[in-house]
Amino acid sequence: MLCCMTSTGSPLDTYQPYRGLPPMAGLCSIREAADPGLSVESCVARLKRYHYAFKRLHEILIARLTAEPIYELKMALSLHAHLCAEHVQVLRARVAEMREPPLGLDVVPDTNLQVFFDEILCSPTTESLLVGIYDKALPALRQALGRHIAETNRMVDHPSVRLCRFALLEVDDMVDYGAKAIACLVDDATRSTLSPWLSSLDQALAAAGGLDGSQPRSTSPAQRTYSVKPFVFDPKPQRDERFKDPYNRGVNAEAFLYDPTMPENAKTLMLYFKRLREIDVPEMIASIIHQTSGKPWGYYRDMTRQLWDEARHAMMGEVGFIANGVDWTEARITWTWSRNLNTQLSPAERHAVLFFIEQSLMPKSGKRYEWEVGVGSGDPLAALFQDYDWADEVLHARIGRDWFVKDFADPKDAIKTGDECWSKVSSDYGEQLERGLTQHENWWPRVYLAACRHWGTEPDRRVLDWHISYETRRADLKVIEASG
Repeated sequence: MLCCMTSTGSPLDTYQPYRGLPPMAGLCSIREAADPGLSVESCVARLKRYHYAFKRLHEILIARLTAEPIYELKMALSLHAHLCAEHVQVLRARVAEMREPPLGLDVVPDTNLQVFFDEILCSPTTESLLVGIYDKALPALRQALGRHIAETNRMVDHPSVRLCRFALLEVDDMVDYGAKAIACLVDDATRSTLSPWLSSLDQALAAAGGLDGSQPRSTSPAQRTYSVKPFVFDPKPQRDERFKDPYNRGVNAEAFLYDPTMPENAKTLMLYFKRLREIDVPEMIASIIHQTSGKPWGYYRDMTRQLWDEARHAMMGEVGFIANGVDWTEARITWTWSRNLNTQLSPAERHAVLFFIEQSLMPKSGKRYEWEVGVGSGDPLAALFQDYDWADEVLHARIGRDWFVKDFADPKDAIKTGDECWSKVSSDYGEQLERGLTQHENWWPRVYLAACRHWGTEPDRRVLDWHISYETRRADLKVIEASG
């Protein structure tokens, strides 16, 4: 039932819905719904540019993660790569809904945008990378998404408006993080040095008509500075100065964890070490993602989700140590696993090892056991962390089945391949000792004593005297035939 319209004024202004209810399902006014806004062609052209921006940002974040030394930034790059991968997926689905086969999503929408993102990818320092991503690329993307919402018809193009609104929430979060990181790490002198390059990024965007292509275009094309030479991926993980003795493999965490004579509170402390040590998993998965081409986007999305989960696990360990009064830098958080796999195996072989490890965690002696240790210790934080860690690993095992096992006629062959690939990796335990890279110090008593002081308990002599290294046993406790 409609109310009567008066004889004066535009019907768009005078129309009244039933009993004054909000029109258009609350999306906009009647007048706004009558505004033509963006055509399907114009809408799709912009969506493809957002897609390109998120995809290139994902590429940059992944490509720079492994060799980024600062731990906190590794974690942020992991999260932001995951967010970008999710938005790429949503944008691909939206473009596919809009009369677009073939989708053309692998076509560069503007060579000036290509130069813009190439420059950020090739930026030579952490500081230039941060400013390029968080001062230039993401703010430009935020402006474009906001302009789409303002200029399109919010009723007819609601699916696009919805994805833009959700994307803006996370783009805002990323920009906010970046601003805080830049304030901590980029001083005025550094920014002044970067000023000419930042101006060239602005010029590239101007030549592209803005990130969305809707603005007047500069007649001066984008210029290359850092990207004159193509980007070269660095597979060797780097760590900041807090990571002392990164080659140290003097404490076999798994051997301790599965020793039935050890108390559960000490085992929980070792679990926190295992979680924090998982910083090397994003470093390794990033190398797989970057060096693997030609897969469906779902592969990159799922692998990036796993990468982010592993980063969260590292942060669980960080929090667990802090909550228990332990300076986590006193534990020797190594890079040997990611460093060895990244430099000794192909991307496919690395994925095989990753799958093998994930599958080995599924029996009752794996993640369920770690959760039971957390619960049995009486530490609610350990129980919570292992609860979610276990749930994540179930997902990761599924990701492995979806993207690795499918290439094998028999799933058992996939597991066998993973074991064989891991066995190919040189232990180099003795070689590192001979070269003076590490003494494989037994750091465990120092960390355990710090926790005992925080707990207000006497240390257990069995725990203090325990010492098994990785010299002859892998993390899955399989015997290593020869120590390099």
